[in-house]
Amino acid sequence: MSGAIVKDLIVDFPSYTEQQAIGVFFHGLDHLIALHQREQQPFDEPFSPDVPFCTNAWEQRKFGKIVEKYEDPVPTPHDGYERLGIRSHAKGTFHSYVGKGKELETAQMHRVVAGNFIVNITFGWEHAVAITDENDAGKLVSHRFPQFRFLEGCEPEFFKYVIVDENFRHHLWLASPGGAGRNRVLNLNEMLEYKMTFPGKEEQLQIASFFRNLDHLIALHQRKYHAIGGMHMLTNIQSTDLFHCYFSQWIKVYKEGAVRKVTMDKYLMTHKWVERLAHTLRLCDVNRLTYQQLLNEYALSHEKQTTIDFHHQLKGAISDAVDDGLISKDPTRKAIIKGKSPKEKKIKYLNQFELHTLISTLDLHEELNWDWLILLIAKTGMRFSEALALTPKDFDFAHQTLSISKTWDYKEGGGFQPTKNASSVRKIQIDWQTVIQFSELVKGCASDKPIFITKDHVYNSTVNGVLARHCKNANIPVITVHGLRHTHASLLLFAGVSIASVARRLGHFSMTTTQKTYLHIIQELENQDVDLVMRSLSNLS
Repeated sequence: MSGAIVKDLIVDFPSYTEQQAIGVFFHGLDHLIALHQREQQPFDEPFSPDVPFCTNAWEQRKFGKIVEKYEDPVPTPHDGYERLGIRSHAKGTFHSYVGKGKELETAQMHRVVAGNFIVNITFGWEHAVAITDENDAGKLVSHRFPQFRFLEGCEPEFFKYVIVDENFRHHLWLASPGGAGRNRVLNLNEMLEYKMTFPGKEEQLQIASFFRNLDHLIALHQRKYHAIGGMHMLTNIQSTDLFHCYFSQWIKVYKEGAVRKVTMDKYLMTHKWVERLAHTLRLCDVNRLTYQQLLNEYALSHEKQTTIDFHHQLKGAISDAVDDGLISKDPTRKAIIKGKSPKEKKIKYLNQFELHTLISTLDLHEELNWDWLILLIAKTGMRFSEALALTPKDFDFAHQTLSISKTWDYKEGGGFQPTKNASSVRKIQIDWQTVIQFSELVKGCASDKPIFITKDHVYNSTVNGVLARHCKNANIPVITVHGLRHTHASLLLFAGVSIASVARRLGHFSMTTTQKTYLHIIQELENQDVDLVMRSLSNLS
């Protein structure tokens, strides 16, 4: 490579103070590793620089002699099961593909066992193999991801570190058909023929323990570093630093731990787009022109509303940068928001006859079940997470009201959470029949425990599956649980209930949200109003 090319390379690096902090961090980490290596060396003899303790004889075997195919098929339907998100130990994640519709109901699935070796048939360079752990046990994986178990004498945790080896992945990549830059179809025979050198079981356990402790030390040291310097991460930022680096640190300082996970994920996605579209943009170069260009680039592949959200998240960070003197003037002022035309989104909901038909098919016995939850959402318009969080003390039977003050975190393993927004905290009036039914159903239930939660993990797909079966049995359109909320709102609007009342009952932030969501219904009602106005005027003559 010529000197001129090297000179023109763009290299990312932090400010001088942060360079010093990072240098100290890695110097300390190297010291910790060296200390840990000396602790792990049980003999006086010199040891290999690759393995930090004296070893016994290692043996070579084909990979097919280390693992064997394992299957634990699960009959369809798969209601109540969680699909496995397979982690690549090298980088990133990929998810077991099941399919949609009928394919989802008939897909061949297998139950996962902790410590098994799982292969991605269609894989990219970083996403070929993974080893499961206790958190994965009992979940389902598609037949597209063959599962192998380790034979006796083979420690899964040791091989977890072996399978990220560059030689192993390189062998899989070269032995599998597929063009450059594309996913490849894994050649299982070649994988099983791969020759691997490894020690006895006792030494496997020692090596696995070493790496596990090393991972733990690194994690502890990183947390210590962030605890010391995390609160001051933005103090060393200079106007010549890259904008996407500033935005990343701004998210960590101001948003991490302060917003819900779903919101945090949106901020992280926004950062990825900024890094992709404005990788070389410096803070001092962020002005109205460069900011508008960034918005325009983003808008090429996103709808207008999504671009507005993107703009609002960036605006928060940029406002702070302006206040701190890193950007001279606010570049977001008078920004023009563009975007692709939104796809026509027709909300799925049932009419009054269809809803009556659905309710007639529900299995409403003396014990609480998912059918009772379906009925309650249809009658109240609650969100699914709000309904899951209901406890007996949320019912005020004397005044026929239901208090909504929290949600259930069903996406992240359970537990109470705040409502979506302040407007979602509300009281919903319920009819006398619902009062009688639930006053009996919640008797004997703990006053502060969710009435619909009977196990640790609850999945939206489980209840959607129950609802779909009822819809099919009733020969009505199939809708989701969220579609019941739309059904509730649409029936109220068609009955002549004001938009303001519907917005309060649903817990919308403003009437504008209700108007946007149910625009097609409101337009239909306006057409009916025009006919009514014309008939009224004609009677005047």
